[in-house]
Amino acid sequence: MKKIIIYIFASLFFASSSISGITFWTTEVQPARMAKQQDMAKDFESKTGISVEVIPVEEKDLGKRATAAAAAGDLPDVIYHTLQYVLPWAEAGILDVNANNDVVKQLGKKTFAPGPLNMAKKGGKIAAVPVDGWTQMVVYRKDLFEKNGLEPPTSYKNIEKAIDVLSGSDMFGFVAATKTDENFMSQVLEHVLLANGVNFVKKGGTKKQGKALKNSLEFYKVIAKASPPGELFWKQSRELYFAGKTPMIIWSPFIMDELAGLRDSAPPTINSDPTSSELASKTGFITNFSGPNNRKGAAWADVRYMGITADADTDEAKKFIEYSMNEGYTATLGIAPEGKFPVRRGNKNDPNAYTNAWSKLPVGVDRKKPLTELYSGDVINNIVAGLDTANRWGVKEGELSRASKIINAQFLNRITREYIDDQITVDEAVDKINAELAKF
Repeated sequence: MKKIIIYIFASLFFASSSISGITFWTTEVQPARMAKQQDMAKDFESKTGISVEVIPVEEKDLGKRATAAAAAGDLPDVIYHTLQYVLPWAEAGILDVNANNDVVKQLGKKTFAPGPLNMAKKGGKIAAVPVDGWTQMVVYRKDLFEKNGLEPPTSYKNIEKAIDVLSGSDMFGFVAATKTDENFMSQVLEHVLLANGVNFVKKGGTKKQGKALKNSLEFYKVIAKASPPGELFWKQSRELYFAGKTPMIIWSPFIMDELAGLRDSAPPTINSDPTSSELASKTGFITNFSGPNNRKGAAWADVRYMGITADADTDEAKKFIEYSMNEGYTATLGIAPEGKFPVRRGNKNDPNAYTNAWSKLPVGVDRKKPLTELYSGDVINNIVAGLDTANRWGVKEGELSRASKIINAQFLNRITREYIDDQITVDEAVDKINAELAKF
């Protein structure tokens, strides 16, 4: 009897020890997106025998949850997270930098867009695996630019010229962000300043600003003065562009399905058919634009990563990320294609495999169509290429946390608005911004 009990115990032990599985935290918590991730987990398990428990975590809670789990030695195996956590978590020992770097090397560094890799660099290693991203864009009326012989809005100079030519009694030359307590204004301002090479931070502190900031503020005043009066944010810019009342706005790619009449809650009103794709066919997108102090220009990007943690079953976690970024990558992007640009363009066999697959994924809410039916190949390639030069304040310097505090304080918004409203001069604006920067 004793032998039987030992045999049964041993059988149960070996059976349980052969069952493998990992936990995966995701901030894609919407029900439809969770369902797609659950399907991917099942597919991965069927191929590898490794189960994946997909755990939703609200983005606003992610930082606190990860810190608490790290203290308890109970981190999940893999976390899908935003750019802001990559370097702080690497420095805090939450991420297994070597394991994540191994995955990137295995997939092939050259298959990734350089921008997201550069933003995740810790020394000579990539601290987390780039998964997807989107770049903020100058959205413009390509037809009006062509009709008036205007160059695309790829620079301060081109945008200013287009404002001069296209402003009129029934057309605002631009719709800028001017509502100071909106994050939208913070994003647009950072994009405009990055385009001209302005960076507020350096390793261990902040940088005193001069001519480049002055030129950027003067440009921002030009686009603000070409806008309607009042406090403007994403809502007014989209509405006016959809109504054909402005030739240029700055927006995220989440506007792309709406432009094509695929979302009933935000219909184009340029004509009498709210489901028409007419406006989409007349629209161009610029992700990288430049100012006089930075001829190369820059793109503002929001990038998401997968990170293997310090408490992970490393080998199984690696396999899951490799699956999600290789044979499962089209499904990964398909969770929300309009906001998930491929940061991995292709593989060793086909350098454009994933860009091509992504462009054929259906986008939209109330109606769905692939991007290739709505936009030309040139347009699609251009918006994806924005990730090559993607940047954010503080990333390269390892000071993203400091940069975030500066942005969140919103003094840049307020001082810029004072200058726009002619309450102070541009030199006074620069001085006031420098005084605030000195506090960080």
